[in-house]
Order: sequence, then C-alpha cells, then structure tokens
Amino acid sequence: MLKFGVNYTPSQDWFYSWLDPDWQATRRDMAALAGLGLDHVRILPLWPVLQPNRTLIRRRALDDVRRVVEIAGEAGLDASVDVLQGHLSGFDFVPAWLTDWHRRSMFTDADAVAAQAALVDALDEHLHDLPNFLGLTLGNEVNQFASAVHPSPMAATPRQVTAWLRALHGDGPRDRRHFRLNAEYDAVWYADDHPFTPAHSTRHGRMSVIHSWIFNGTAQGYGPMSYESVSHALYLIELSRAFALDAARPVWLQEVGAPLNHLTEEQAPDFCERTVRAATDSAALWGVTWWCSHDVERRLADFPDLEHSLGLIAADGTVKPIGRRFADLAAELRERARPCGRNEAVVVPVGADDVPVSRAELSPGGGVFETWMARARAGARPALVTSTVAGDPAALRARGVETLVHATPTGRTYYSSVSDGAVLDRIAAHADH
Repeated sequence: MLKFGVNYTPSQDWFYSWLDPDWQATRRDMAALAGLGLDHVRILPLWPVLQPNRTLIRRRALDDVRRVVEIAGEAGLDASVDVLQGHLSGFDFVPAWLTDWHRRSMFTDADAVAAQAALVDALDEHLHDLPNFLGLTLGNEVNQFASAVHPSPMAATPRQVTAWLRALHGDGPRDRRHFRLNAEYDAVWYADDHPFTPAHSTRHGRMSVIHSWIFNGTAQGYGPMSYESVSHALYLIELSRAFALDAARPVWLQEVGAPLNHLTEEQAPDFCERTVRAATDSAALWGVTWWCSHDVERRLADFPDLEHSLGLIAADGTVKPIGRRFADLAAELRERARPCGRNEAVVVPVGADDVPVSRAELSPGGGVFETWMARARAGARPALVTSTVAGDPAALRARGVETLVHATPTGRTYYSSVSDGAVLDRIAAHADH
C-alpha cells in the first residue's frame, strides 16, 4: 500500500514555533491533515533548538518533538522525523558551534561528527517506543552545505561523505521496524564534482529518498506543464533505482511540490495530479510526501515568494484546490495495483565507484535525461541502468531488462545546482556588486 502524506509546516509561526510550541495549534493542524485522508507527516525540528551547544542536547526540545509525534498519532497519522535542520525554505539553521569563530565542517571535523551522531541516537531513543513513529531522516538536504555554490561551504570529499554517513547511520535504529535514511537535493544526481554521489543516496539506509523540484531548470527549459516537468519525479525515482545494488530497494518521494514561481495557481492542481500519477507508475515507490502542509504566513519576512503558496492548506486554514486534489489522489491511488515491469533501460555511463561519467548528462537538457523522456513519451516505460549493470547479463535479468538504449550526449544542461531559485538570484545579484 502506498503512503500519502505531507511535510508538516506549522500554520502558526512557521518552524520558529519550535521555540515556543502551541499544542492547540498543532492539534488543529494535524486534525486538518488527517481530514484530507493523509496517513503520515514528516516533522522537521530546528537543529540549533535541539543542540545549541556541541555537548548539549536539550531534553525539553526532545520532549517537544515527541509531543508533536504523539499529537500526530492522536489524529491517526504516522510520523517521520528529520534530525539536522539544517536548511529549510531558503534559510540555514546551523548551530553556532559550527560557524564564525568556531567554524568547522560538519562532515569532516571528528568532534562535530560525533555530536551529530549523538543527536541521531538521542532522537531515536526518545521516539522509538511511539506506535506511530516511522523513523528518522538524518537531515534535510544537508548536502547543500558541501556544495561549492553555498555562501559558506563545508568542503568534503566523497570518501569523507561516506565516513560521515556511516557515522550517523551507525548500526541503524533500535527498532528494526523503523527506518534511518539520508536525503539529498538533486545536485547528488545532476552536479558534476558534487561530493555526494548517487551511491551515497542509494546505498545507505533502508530506502532511497528523492526530492523533486522543477525550478531546477526543468520548468525553465521545457515549460512548467510539459511532459518533462510532470515526469521529473518519476525520472528521479527510476534514476535512483539505477544506482541501487538491490533492484527492489524502495524509493520515497519525500519532497515534491508545485512552485508558483513557474506555475500559475490555476495550473497547480493539474500539475499535482499529473506528477503524482506519473510517480505511482514506478514499482519502487514507497510513498509521496507533498511539500507542504500549510502556506507560510505573509507577515513573516524575507522568504522567497513561492514559499507563501506551497501549502495544501492556506495560512487561514482553508483547504486549497491543490489540497483537495491531493486528497482525492491519495484516496484513489493508495491501493493501486503494482505497476508492471520495465523491460527497456537507458544506460547511464559510469566510472570508478559507479560515479557517472557526466552528471550533467543526467540533468535536464542532458542526453540521458532527454533520451529517457523521449522513450517515455513514446510509451516505452523505460528504466535506467548503470553501464556496470548493462555489462552484466545476470544483473539485467534480475531487473527484467531486455533492451538497452544508449543516449547521445547533448553537451548542454538547463540545470541549476541551487535548489532554491530565489537564493540563486540573490547570490548572482551579490556577485554583480
């Protein structure tokens, strides 16, 4: 059975509500989401609130996270929790012990890595006995801190990223019914020289995680309601499967949304429906978690404008047309028949350690991307496989692949390696001055 849920953005005071939670507001929010027929929420507490000092994990903050999970359960919702926030809606929330006079890399400094591992363990210990608790994601798109385009990058090599992931995943959750995952934004797939690689996304934790946004160049290059845009999430799911060692490894579409910096408000429900229907045509899909539950209140300053319009529910509590559409899709597709297999696959050339020869060719505008989209549009239902798998007949049989398609490089890309287009614009404007 597919999961259908939402990334929980508190209706009151956004994520700043972690500073002083209002449990009545939380109950209203969870009841509204349950009323849409959803089955889970993703909860994102702020890292500096949880761990303001490297050796201080606040018991009150852990209790607050537990209470939100409990309230979700009272409404009939399962809950997953992220650990390192990290980055949310164009803002970074990094504790002071990693910045300025205390600047160190969260990925490579031994003391910092140990502190993060301790926080993962503390949250697992505090939540594992709750019946509606699903598990932990290490953090929200923290790979952006390792990107060269970040204003204050924390450099790391792929080998150091592997060590960081191993330290934070540790031996996994106390209760093996729960998951422990890591979640990256799409530079892991599309940006050459990014230290997080596809193998990091697909070979740690119980399942792979996809964050799919079309403001990464897909909407700009093809149009916001194009086949490429509404199929982008499905493409990423299948691309993730290509790099998984286990062909049956599940993939969670943990973030997907309808950004009104490219779509119109009238287009958003149709974009939602076409994207979700496409994504559910992958047999690997574990669930869809929409970004996000509630619009950000307009009284809060300095957000990219689209953040005020991404919710299924308006800031005043009104369910929006996109919210009703997503609810209808959840009711219809939750028990959909398992999709049939994909016997054709586009080949992704890889080198050592299964790192793509050119991640740009996987991105919007690239040869692999365009070849897959052309075959999908023609009704072929292609998968993707690495060139390593393509050269192994047994591995191809295990994936049910009978026909291979080799892409022709295009040498172009529409991809932006910053997931927040408004932030990219500000960086460019600053550089101009």
